[in-house]
Amino acid sequence: MFQPDRRRALRATAALGAAAMLPLSARAQQAPAIETARILVGFAAGGTTDVMARRLADRLRGNYARTAVVDNRAGAGGRVAIELLTTAAPDGTTLLLTPCSMMYIYPHIYTKLSYDPFVDVTPVSQTCSTVFALGVGPAVPDSVRTVRDFMAFAKANPDKATYGSPAAGSTPHFVGALIERAAGTEIRHVAFRGSQPAIVDMMGGQVSAVSAPVGEFLPHMKTGKVRILATSGAQRTRFAPDVPTFTEQGHREMEATEPYAVFLPGKASPEVLQRANAAVRAAAASPEFAEGIAQMGLEAVSNTPADLSRLIRTEHDRWGPVVKTIGFKADS
Repeated sequence: MFQPDRRRALRATAALGAAAMLPLSARAQQAPAIETARILVGFAAGGTTDVMARRLADRLRGNYARTAVVDNRAGAGGRVAIELLTTAAPDGTTLLLTPCSMMYIYPHIYTKLSYDPFVDVTPVSQTCSTVFALGVGPAVPDSVRTVRDFMAFAKANPDKATYGSPAAGSTPHFVGALIERAAGTEIRHVAFRGSQPAIVDMMGGQVSAVSAPVGEFLPHMKTGKVRILATSGAQRTRFAPDVPTFTEQGHREMEATEPYAVFLPGKASPEVLQRANAAVRAAAASPEFAEGIAQMGLEAVSNTPADLSRLIRTEHDRWGPVVKTIGFKADS
């Protein structure tokens, strides 16, 4: 659908080559050249992305910029913030922190998208990643302990065969859709405005299951009203070490993660990109950042712009056929 901007990729490679000549700590600790850095977040205050952005701002303040602030621009499933980034000055004063699925799934589900993720934004670095989980609540018998058990329950109880997700068109939505396909029976999707409302309704018995980031389930595990049946990583997550993965249960097609990353406007120079990458990677490497986001079930990770670009391209190509097969369009 989209073609990568090869010139920008070459500029990014050159910038990273120059950056590599300095130790990471030295690059990150240069005197701030920016007075105020704004971190755009496409979701309301208090959510996972917002909390992470505030922790990132704490690490950038006095380092990348003298002041770093979070600017919440909720709306259109995070697209409002992305659109603002594409029109911002490419001088490093405006950054975006977002789940990367906005870059690789949205092009497949919106027939008219106002930005090209391979041209209009510049990948800087990941900050973290998370895996998804399938959880069930009181509407599902206690005997349901595996993904296969849940599929059998859905077939036997079509009136209760439902699953919630944080939003229509989100990665958890499509993980649930893959479960439905594997079950060979209808499991009705219920879209919520966020993971927590979905989990609350699941705990109340209004929906049978929820597909959501694993960290969203953690506060409710001690209640006994939530059971996680599977997680979506390549290996078990340390946040639910006793829960087998989808792959372990014979469903490798449901393996998925959600990378969160920082982006600059599409026309950012190599020098601006170099400085932003060094600062974000230093922030992600700090114990304070890693420990803070671990409370939300997130693993700190960083990479180069080139690696992040490849990740987005790979995921874009992977999810295209899945979305097409499912037949979902967000603006239909």
